[in-house]
Amino acid sequence: MQSDDILKSELKQALSECDRLRDENARLRLRLGETPDIRAPRAEQLSANNKKSHPSETVTASSPPERKVSLFRSLFRGRVDVYALRWEGRSGRTGYSPAGIREWDQASLGRGQKRFRLSKLFPLSEEVIRDHLLGKQTIGVYPLLQDDTCWFVAVDFDKKTWEADACAFLKMCNEAGVPASLERSRSGNGGHVWIFFASPVQAALARKLASAILTRTLERRYAMGLDSYDRLFPSQDTMPKGGFGNLIALPLQHGPRENGNSVFVDDQLRPYDDQWAFLSSIKRLAPDEAQALLRKVYPAGDVINIRHSASDYDEASDPWILPPSGRLAAEVITEPLPLSVSIKLGNLIYIEKKDLPDVFLDRLIRLAAFQNPEFYSTQAMRLSTFANPASSHVLGTCFITSLCLVAC
Repeated sequence: MQSDDILKSELKQALSECDRLRDENARLRLRLGETPDIRAPRAEQLSANNKKSHPSETVTASSPPERKVSLFRSLFRGRVDVYALRWEGRSGRTGYSPAGIREWDQASLGRGQKRFRLSKLFPLSEEVIRDHLLGKQTIGVYPLLQDDTCWFVAVDFDKKTWEADACAFLKMCNEAGVPASLERSRSGNGGHVWIFFASPVQAALARKLASAILTRTLERRYAMGLDSYDRLFPSQDTMPKGGFGNLIALPLQHGPRENGNSVFVDDQLRPYDDQWAFLSSIKRLAPDEAQALLRKVYPAGDVINIRHSASDYDEASDPWILPPSGRLAAEVITEPLPLSVSIKLGNLIYIEKKDLPDVFLDRLIRLAAFQNPEFYSTQAMRLSTFANPASSHVLGTCFITSLCLVAC
């Protein structure tokens, strides 16, 4: 029996390596302008065929706990050598920290200051997942793997309008053919939209796909704001030196679940009756499918559709006549526009929103913004982009101090 387990483990590793090599081959072919060779069956395709012949493998609420844990781990996969544990302080503060053995650091930080260091990290195991589902603890995973790949990408919505924002994003996913799932957060005041992959894909590709969908969504619902691009998990394309990348809390937390939170909901925000049956039905994208969908959602140009720096306009005497970065100059807004627009110049530039369609407002906002070069240079050096000027993708322009759209 033990020998069979070893063989199964070796087969799984071999299939995973084949998938990785096939993905690398496809990326290189794309860079050379060739069509990826997708004739060979992938491990997930073999798994899908196997599931078709075993329909009874669908997990439901009445399934044994071990099958629920197995399904959960197969979807919400991140680093397995470390996970995050939620804590609550005496003052009411809460947060997440890597689970492990903590010791006092001997280095002095000054009078009355102390700090911990982790001497050993705890790996993510089935028992840890089981305790999370039973409510014994609440955990999060680090989605960015050490080879800069990931098993999923998630978008966090936490504004007052999170319900409308998340549903708009979910609708755009459905229209684009991108399988996405909406989870209400543990507080009930936010949500995560998850997109899962059948095998690890480059984090840069996963984030581009989510960003492209956000761009299309913002064209219809500009009020979501450009800061939506800063709410992706994983939050980096590459692993920062000495860190794990950003973490995301896992769903189906036992306590919040009893209040209808930390569960998956439909496009009407109604929780699915059988959460496990829903998880079993989730489609996972293969890397080549993700590439094809990215080209479909945003065929050309920068998926964020914002110029890279204010210097892009240095050679233009009339920057306002230029089209947004990455878009065809012939592309026009087809929605009806008012004959006149009220603009007031004060400490800011105030533009009345009355009768202006969302696509126009979105275009105007993108014209008055540029991508933060410090974010990309910091990320390229594999440094942390957390809680510093490099934490945001997008900044205001140099030729317009600020742009305010005010309701009439």
